Amino acid sequence: MDWTTLAGTALGALVGVGSTLLADRARWRRDLADRTRQERRQIYVTVLTKYRLAYEAMHTAAVAAGRGADGTRETAVQEAFRASGCDEARETALICAPQEMSDVLEDVYSTLRDLLEVFAAGDPPLGSPELQERRLRHAEAVWAARAAMRGDLERAG
Repeated sequence: MDWTTLAGTALGALVGVGSTLLADRARWRRDLADRTRQERRQIYVTVLTKYRLAYEAMHTAAVAAGRGADGTRETAVQEAFRASGCDEARETALICAPQEMSDVLEDVYSTLRDLLEVFAAGDPPLGSPELQERRLRHAEAVWAARAAMRGDLERAG
């Protein structure tokens, strides 16, 4: 029996198995990166959507309650905020997102909480320049978060 033929066959099998394992590993890493990117995208969309729903619900509650002196406005606005689900979405994002994204999302949440206080108190009034300035700060924080999210998703891909 010729050992060179046997050694050549064994070496060929080893190279074939090794290259298959390397290709499988590369595919697994790519699939993992794709899954991670999709999960983050879903988390980011959910948290921004919930923040937007909270804003809309609080604004609607503030307008509907008017200047109620008996606390109905404050109660309605706070209930609208709680019912929006933004706290749950925020917690999910803070657990799953990288730290720099958590910081950006906390900036948006902070401006949303500021609007909660304004809507609940009714001061400044809904049409005032002061409120418009706070709404603009919130909008700018949302835009900054979107840009950071796009960057994170591009890096994850």
